[in-house]
Amino acid sequence: MSTKVFHEEDGIEKMLHFFKTHQNKILAGVSTVVLLIVGWYGYNEYVKKPNEEKAADALFKSQGYFTLDSSRLVLNGDGQSKGVLYVMRTFSGTKAANLAKFYAGVSYLHLGEFANAVKYLEDFSTDAPQIQLLAYGNLADAYAELNKKDQAVNYYLKAAHHFEKDETNSSEYLFRAALLQETLGKNSEALELYKELKEKYPKTEKGYQADKYINRLSIQKD
Repeated sequence: MSTKVFHEEDGIEKMLHFFKTHQNKILAGVSTVVLLIVGWYGYNEYVKKPNEEKAADALFKSQGYFTLDSSRLVLNGDGQSKGVLYVMRTFSGTKAANLAKFYAGVSYLHLGEFANAVKYLEDFSTDAPQIQLLAYGNLADAYAELNKKDQAVNYYLKAAHHFEKDETNSSEYLFRAALLQETLGKNSEALELYKELKEKYPKTEKGYQADKYINRLSIQKD
């Protein structure tokens, strides 16, 4: 028998001996990995997906009330269908529950319950840029109503710059940021925002109005 073959067989013997000695630990480790994979698959197939479907069904009626601006019905339902607060409690972690936070935040804003509006809108996020823009803008409105103007300016600017293809809403929130800066006595910052508004969105309603604000602040500056 060659030296090479001898060393290979010796190595195999050592591996077999190691496996026999530690087979319980090895099998336990493999079983754990398999259970994790199967568990993840099972969660997605048999828990998450049905939950997503149930959550979406529960949210459907609230979405209708949202378009009708029926804020209390959006939040609490109509007795037969559940509202978004139920969706968030019952289907936490689903996409529908996340969207329910947006509906809840905007509804509370309309009802004048600004602290609740902040609570839910701050906890909401989405990859849909136009919806996220509106979430930031509504959150800014809520902060402004709470007289937290610095936070409001911050979120107005986030809204204005998040999805600039939406010129109507982007220009609106940029204008609100500039106006709020004026109330804070930050005229230089406000002037720059009005100039940005005129440059980026000249064809929007707020873009048309920018000149008069620029002229007024420029005169005050002089």
